[in-house]
Amino acid sequence: MLNIVTYPDPSLRKPCEEVTSFDEDLKALASEMARAMYKYDGIGLAAPQVGIRKRIITVDVGKGLLKLINPRILEIGGEEEEMDEGCLSLPGVFVPVRRKIGLVRFEAYDINGKPKEWKASGLLARVIQHEVDHLDGVLMIDRTHKPIEGEAKERIKALEEEYARLS
Repeated sequence: MLNIVTYPDPSLRKPCEEVTSFDEDLKALASEMARAMYKYDGIGLAAPQVGIRKRIITVDVGKGLLKLINPRILEIGGEEEEMDEGCLSLPGVFVPVRRKIGLVRFEAYDINGKPKEWKASGLLARVIQHEVDHLDGVLMIDRTHKPIEGEAKERIKALEEEYARLS
């Protein structure tokens, strides 16, 4: 089972490399990522969250599992919504993030290397943006428009202290 990399590990801040080989190792990794996502009750997981510097995400918002390779957002539009977001790499932290969720058009390769284009709205649009951010080294705490306070601030501090203690 893959382990989740948690904040403030510096690897979470590094942009990922494109996937160039669509082989059995990639299929196995994407399947392991999906297993980890489900085990930790996530609805999305990006490869850097399990220590892999590749542009791979898994997503399941209740409409079936997507394994997306080299995803790229082409268009973000429509209504903007604020929602408290959580993240497997920031356990116990929830911060308000505004995202346009009316329409996200994105392209990616499927697990077999076939390019596809998708349109998403609502929760799926939000999760795609969140996970693609991970591939670019951006965390939800970078996207919040409000100061991080209260329980979220305390939990972030505890994660930083734990990381320093273990490093």
